[in-house]
Amino acid sequence: MLMSSGENAATLIYGPNGFRVIRPGRFVPCAVSGAPIPLEELRYWSVDRQEAYASAEISTRRALGQA
Repeated sequence: MLMSSGENAATLIYGPNGFRVIRPGRFVPCAVSGAPIPLEELRYWSVDRQEAYASAEISTRRALGQA
């Protein structure tokens, strides 16, 4: 399913064990690729950067400064 960045994007606060919804929505954008991540599929984020990532690979590359 394709989603535009303005169509039901959520705002979250990322914690070490989960996230808190600040503004309800169906997805968050990946901080690196911009791809929409449905909230029910969100598994990777950075607490320090407060960013969501679409995959473990993207998360690792970002942490290593390669993305």
